[in-house]
Amino acid sequence: MIVFAYFYDEPLLKSDFKTTIENLKVEKIYYDVGARNEFKKLFINCEILAPDYLLIRQLEELGDTPETVINNYQKLTELGIKIVILNDHKLDNLNDLECLKNTVDIDIKDPQLLENIRNNHKYLSLKKGQALRRTKFLPPPGKAPYGYRRGKESYLIDRSTAPIIKDFFEQFLLFGSLRGAVNYLAKKYGKKISVSTASRWLKNPVYRGDLKYKNEEIISNTHLPIISRDEAAQINRLLGRNRKLSSKTASAKHSLTALVSCQKCHNSMIINQVTQRSKKKEYLYIRPQKCPLNPQCKAISYQEVLDKTIEYICDNFPNQVKDFEPKKIEVYKNNIQTKIEEKNNIISQLPSLVESDILDEQTAQLRRYNLNIEISQLSSQLEQLPPENLKNIAEAVSLPRFWQDLSEAERRFYFREFIRQIYIEQISKVEWNLEITFII
Repeated sequence: MIVFAYFYDEPLLKSDFKTTIENLKVEKIYYDVGARNEFKKLFINCEILAPDYLLIRQLEELGDTPETVINNYQKLTELGIKIVILNDHKLDNLNDLECLKNTVDIDIKDPQLLENIRNNHKYLSLKKGQALRRTKFLPPPGKAPYGYRRGKESYLIDRSTAPIIKDFFEQFLLFGSLRGAVNYLAKKYGKKISVSTASRWLKNPVYRGDLKYKNEEIISNTHLPIISRDEAAQINRLLGRNRKLSSKTASAKHSLTALVSCQKCHNSMIINQVTQRSKKKEYLYIRPQKCPLNPQCKAISYQEVLDKTIEYICDNFPNQVKDFEPKKIEVYKNNIQTKIEEKNNIISQLPSLVESDILDEQTAQLRRYNLNIEISQLSSQLEQLPPENLKNIAEAVSLPRFWQDLSEAERRFYFREFIRQIYIEQISKVEWNLEITFII
């Protein structure tokens, strides 16, 4: 019993099909990517000595059009070859050559089968067209994102709406509040959007000057950005911090919200607001939520906790970053930039390779596309690096005056930049200690 196998992959598309056939003894495997040179060899060899079986993953692999598929299928079966579609059988069930005898024959003239072949080819043709647009770095189909308009080959900044987007990002960067930025747009511009829409704006690479396709691949620097790379990196850090918080606490007006927990009962601490009858003055207390101890942990003045938090940061944060070596960051950064330059050099050589007939145009476009994806991934690593002036930042935040000049919203922003968690240990009814775990 002689068994051949033929597999075809479109270079612009990633194959979703397995080619694992180790459990079958296959005499010869033919594999094509793009051009069908191996398929021609398969035909020649089959005419000399036809195998008993030909394994393929799906019928569409036999040609680039439905008519070609049907024609090639008929030619192969006329040579006495039984074609087995692996996609229609579990590979575990085809555990030996004898199992091939039990596979069902295909009726290529079945109207339903012919309709399926046509539909599959139409779908693959559509996916190939979309992939071809990606290799040319063209925007995906559909309406341009708010702040842009469609150009011939890229997004163009819309001068009427881009300032609104820019103001939205600046507002979020200033206060770190998503709902606050949404309310700001509605009040200043009459632009009403949902919180979910605003969240998508913050995460959308298009405002960084990048394109993101449905396959989650990102190509950098395809059009003019609305926000800078530094602003984008800061937004990503804020989103990362807020992701760990509930939607209510992420934009809470008190800077310590969701950051404090009780060392004794291990519960998070919430902020309570108390007012006295006939008096406008309000008192803020911070206490453990659902304390299980008896007696329960006591409430503490919010202002006292805030003052001690600032004092702790001023005393300890500079020591936290004293071992930080900007040179190591610089070396790592230079290594990444060198890799980016190497890939850009390869991209610059592709046109000459096409002119020399070493590469065809489609292969060159695909290579350029994959290199740009790798460049985008390396650029993303650069954006995640801590700032090289971290020690200078530490010196600034270690000054009590720095914190006194900030509003609660601004303090909330900086606290979540540096603080992972604040722990309060209650020693007695009146005594307590505070300890902070920094993110850096």
